[in-house]
Amino acid sequence: MDRIDAPDPPRSPWHALLAPLPSGVRPVRKPIAPPELLATAEGSAIAGWTSVTLEFSAAGRGLRHLLITLDETGRPISASDHVLFRAPNPEHPTGPADMRQESIGGRLEVDGTFRGTCWLVTGPEPEDDEQPAWDMRSRAPREEEIVALKGLVAELIRRLDG
Repeated sequence: MDRIDAPDPPRSPWHALLAPLPSGVRPVRKPIAPPELLATAEGSAIAGWTSVTLEFSAAGRGLRHLLITLDETGRPISASDHVLFRAPNPEHPTGPADMRQESIGGRLEVDGTFRGTCWLVTGPEPEDDEQPAWDMRSRAPREEEIVALKGLVAELIRRLDG
């Protein structure tokens, strides 16, 4: 994935985008929407869909969030992996922290293909009510990234059943 010029903050291996998951952690599975929405005519289209998530913290410096959506048959229909880090700006130690988010996400089609995007978002953490001054770049995912994301999906589903 494209990188910003600043050095990467230290992180454990599972805090890298598309990295293997720590052993022993279990994903959380819940309905995609609250029961009151699912009971409506509009909500009935997604009745039976569930979200499966894993979130990890890196001692207050970062967060990794994996999310997959399963349809009513249990087939994964979307997947994403996001890593968000904040690190002190060495040029302005008392100022706002530098933020970086790397993501891949998209739709998993019935035929096994993936339609999605990779993002890199960087910039200083906004202070108070100021508008964020973030640089956002997107690109098409590489084949090895798609394979890695599909592997994470398979691992999350395996852990649901285990």
